Amino acid sequence: MSDATISLLILGAVILVFVWNRLPVGVVAIFTALSLWATGVLTLDDALAGFGDPVVIFIATLFVVSEGIDSTGVTAWAGQAIIDKTGDGFVRVMCAVMLLCAVLTALISLNGSVAALLPMVVVLARRIGQPPSQMLMPMAFAGSAGSLLVLTGSPVNVIVSEASQDAGGGGFSFFAFTVMGVPLLIVTIVLCLTLGRRVLPNRVSKSLPPDLSQHAATLSQHYALDDGLYRLRVRGGSPLIGTIPGDVDLGAYRGVTLIGLQAGTEDPNPVRHQVDENDVLVVTGPPEQISHLVVDQVLAVGMKRLPGEGEVDLLNRELGVIEVVIPPRSPLVGETVFPGMLRGPDLVILAVQRLGRDRGPVNTELAVGDAMLIHGTWPAIDALVDDRDILIVDSPDLVRRQAVPLGPKAIRAIAVLTSMIVLLAVGLVPPAVAGLLAASAMVLLRVVGVEQAYRSVSWGTVVLVGGLIPLSTALQQSGAAEQIANVIINLVGDGRPLLLMLALFALTGVLGQIISNTATTLIVVPIAVSAALETGVSVQPILMLIAVAGSASFLTPIATPANMMVMAPSGYRFGDYWKLGLPIMAAWLVLSLVIIPLVWPF
Repeated sequence: MSDATISLLILGAVILVFVWNRLPVGVVAIFTALSLWATGVLTLDDALAGFGDPVVIFIATLFVVSEGIDSTGVTAWAGQAIIDKTGDGFVRVMCAVMLLCAVLTALISLNGSVAALLPMVVVLARRIGQPPSQMLMPMAFAGSAGSLLVLTGSPVNVIVSEASQDAGGGGFSFFAFTVMGVPLLIVTIVLCLTLGRRVLPNRVSKSLPPDLSQHAATLSQHYALDDGLYRLRVRGGSPLIGTIPGDVDLGAYRGVTLIGLQAGTEDPNPVRHQVDENDVLVVTGPPEQISHLVVDQVLAVGMKRLPGEGEVDLLNRELGVIEVVIPPRSPLVGETVFPGMLRGPDLVILAVQRLGRDRGPVNTELAVGDAMLIHGTWPAIDALVDDRDILIVDSPDLVRRQAVPLGPKAIRAIAVLTSMIVLLAVGLVPPAVAGLLAASAMVLLRVVGVEQAYRSVSWGTVVLVGGLIPLSTALQQSGAAEQIANVIINLVGDGRPLLLMLALFALTGVLGQIISNTATTLIVVPIAVSAALETGVSVQPILMLIAVAGSASFLTPIATPANMMVMAPSGYRFGDYWKLGLPIMAAWLVLSLVIIPLVWPF
């Protein structure tokens, strides 16, 4: 049995297993590479070469870059900007999301734009009351159209441009692809809006993160934060010095309530004996009455007013809020606390709840199951993650990236992203090098930590792409792909350029659903050039068609890594993609057959 036959049999088996959808796609990819080695089609080095391929490395680095963009609140800012400009209407939000993904794809790559925007779109979907499954596939498909907006939008564009130059037809200019990209993007958006809600599933993934975009407002309402809290330090000469805590009378100040007194030392407990200099009164009440209290009782504002209901300072770049619960056997059980009490230099208790009811401005002896709302600096809040004395309700990292637009490291993250875009646009270095430089810069500039960078990579996607690259190598080296193409070309015959374009679109489109766009293009381009030369057709319209067909990867989740990225968060299944992808692919074919001959004559 020839290597070509074996390659085709393995290709058919892979397609069947993917459609069966009972095995993890990463495992299928690994078995594919091993099968090519076990049957002797590829050497061991060639069978494992996909895992070191520059495309795989570039994809991995894009996850790190997108993590930096997302974790610093850049995507939260973009999502908020979309909501502010478009409101919560589904059509307007979808148009904005698809246009943003298309433009970002043209600047970096399809995989990078989808990875960067995915968390934001999930939050947007939940905010407007739609399942993410209604939005993520259209976003990815719009990104595929965006890859045809400029020359650097996709490696496919670069490949066909170089092939056209080598064949004597002249290369394509930077904006030559825009002629096709803009109409394709428009028709993609129209079809996603008209057909998407009918054919896409209303399915919610079990792995979706909670929507914390309105976290501050939710906590303010849940804990009934009203007038805000003030910490007032007792100064020397204050008439309160020497007073028993129970005898402190603030009745002369209308609306002012004494919540508690805390010792001025590092002792976190309330004042138990007499008020002394540097002790702190925690009060609540009208600001004007608080001002009179400060002057009359010789006090100093030890900390600015703590946030109350509606305060924007509850969550910002420097300060955050976290909800914690007292677990069984915690040493905090039995400790007396009150709202406004300082816990360490950078944390303040805002409120305490028991059995779901707010305790109000009173002293509380903590019990198992009590909940506390704690406000402070983000580093101090992050340190609570490792504190075994409490249980954190929501991850501080998740709260920060969803609810705090443009965090303190956002400028550095944007600078790194911009630098990577420039490197990719001008072609100073290969894409993999640009990605590695950007990912390294994210770590060196402390935008993301080392462990955070490793965790951000979708290793399932990396394994899938790395394991399937050897299959495209086998199809090319064994001659299997060329055999199929020659059969199609022989069926078309001479003097029928439109039929030739139709056949090449079908060939490219089919291969592009099961192997990478880049590999598909590399396989089809030599055949397309030969067919054009043999039939006397100009290579430019044929190669532009290959670029369009190579980007039309809509029918399966394995067609592009971007399709895979949106699969889990949306709860998509293998068979969900073709229902929307097939009409879009047909529309792309029609537009190609109409526009390409007009711009690039045969």
